[in-house]
Amino acid sequence: MKPPLPADFSPDAVAAIRARLDQARAQRATILFAIESGSRAWGFPSPDSDYDCRFVYVRSIADHLVLEQPRDVIEFPIEGDIDAGGWDLRKALLLALGGNAVIGEWAKSSIVYEEVEGFRSRLRDLLAEIVDPVKVSHHYLGLARSHVTKIGSFSGEVKLKKLFYLIRPLVALDWMEQKDFARLPPMDLVECLDEVEMPAGANDEIRRLIDKKSHTRELGSGLIPVEIARYLEARYGHHGLNLAASVRDEARQARNHALATAFYRQEAILS
Repeated sequence: MKPPLPADFSPDAVAAIRARLDQARAQRATILFAIESGSRAWGFPSPDSDYDCRFVYVRSIADHLVLEQPRDVIEFPIEGDIDAGGWDLRKALLLALGGNAVIGEWAKSSIVYEEVEGFRSRLRDLLAEIVDPVKVSHHYLGLARSHVTKIGSFSGEVKLKKLFYLIRPLVALDWMEQKDFARLPPMDLVECLDEVEMPAGANDEIRRLIDKKSHTRELGSGLIPVEIARYLEARYGHHGLNLAASVRDEARQARNHALATAFYRQEAILS
């Protein structure tokens, strides 16, 4: 199934992405869904944003009954503004069990190139059962930590385009904290901003930066707006000190692993 894509998507870019998906199928992969990730799906695109297609696939049972298993990723060279790659469903589920946020985001992306009807709904239901939001919160803190390391200082000059990669995980952590770490946050930053309680000045400044980015091919470098800098520094420190450790529950882990295994087997059979 091929849902409608945003009207401003380049037909040439979409054609190039579909060609890569066909190449993946030529490698005997059944594509379960292919979505847009990156800034276009996160709610802060630029006019010249890359196209970041991500997909999940499964191989047939016959392809598993071989001595040498194929790689669990399919990658394509980045060419121009096209970046496409996919994970085997097994890899995606194992990462989800470990608290990786990515597959949960892909399952919720609103920009869909294609999908097997009903699959993402089934996947979302499974993830709601097997994913520990506390583990995911540590994934988001890790993302924030890596970008704090890159920018070096909350008061120095930064590439404003890159600032969003720090804003997004910290807003997501605030959203999760306010929901008692019981659910996973929206993928779209603006949706998070709509639902989270935070200083009004920081919220307004982030929205202004999103709007500016949507009309500007190159934001360039500059000082972090004061309200955003205060918010980021405070919340980064807060979450770094206060995130709860995941409780080890071996019985629950075994249950979740069994649910994921059954799901994987079912989808391999269906393919």
